[in-house]
Amino acid sequence: MQRWRVPLGFVCAALFILLAKPTPVTLAAGAVVSFFGLALRAWSAGHIRKNDALATAGPYAHTRNPLYLGSFLLGLGFTIASARWPLALLFVALFLGIYFPVMRVEAKTLAGLFGKDYERYAADVPLFLPRLRPYSGRNAASRFDAGLYMRYREYQAGLGLLIAWGMLVFKSYYFK
Repeated sequence: MQRWRVPLGFVCAALFILLAKPTPVTLAAGAVVSFFGLALRAWSAGHIRKNDALATAGPYAHTRNPLYLGSFLLGLGFTIASARWPLALLFVALFLGIYFPVMRVEAKTLAGLFGKDYERYAADVPLFLPRLRPYSGRNAASRFDAGLYMRYREYQAGLGLLIAWGMLVFKSYYFK
């Protein structure tokens, strides 16, 4: 499933654009939700050193999977913008079917890499939905690193969102 999540995301985006019937109101509401998802992904990317160090600062102090939560918000915003509520069922089914199994696999991988440190972290920080109180064992000195944001090419999510949003706006005005 890990290998399929990105290609399936592109297929779903194309399907959503094809079936979408966006209105100015749904575009605006979806844009707000998607913006928060994009911002969360950016913040997360600047705090993670994949498989080198356990990320427990920034958004990782509130949820173990802020990148996926950001992806969820991006998809939710896109779904809202589409103004096609049957697509919401498809989005939720795909997210649950793809991302939650991936989160479980990644949790096992992190447990193998970081042992007791990960076990303590996982016992205190929720898998997906964030909590307000930050993880007490976080490395408070860990700051956002723009180099990590660039290394993981997170800017591509923003470019993709702009392209998809442009297509939805175009469709809302020219294919009523």
